[in-house]
Amino acid sequence: MKPQEIRELSDTERDEKIKDFQEEMFNLKFQIATGKSENPGRIRILRRDIARLRTIQSELAAKGETAAPDADNKTT
Repeated sequence: MKPQEIRELSDTERDEKIKDFQEEMFNLKFQIATGKSENPGRIRILRRDIARLRTIQSELAAKGETAAPDADNKTT
């Protein structure tokens, strides 16, 4: 996703995107482990998109435009 597209989303839409990307990444890890993934490079794209979403969320929260991101969404 491009940063401008992310900024145009609402808070709840950004949260949903993060959850969707995390779920897709979880499933992709299993596919990679079993050798069934056709595109293992997708995991890299997902990690970057999640980071991009969280960065923009925190930027907007710092400006006071949105609520702060939940700590529950963080993964290690």
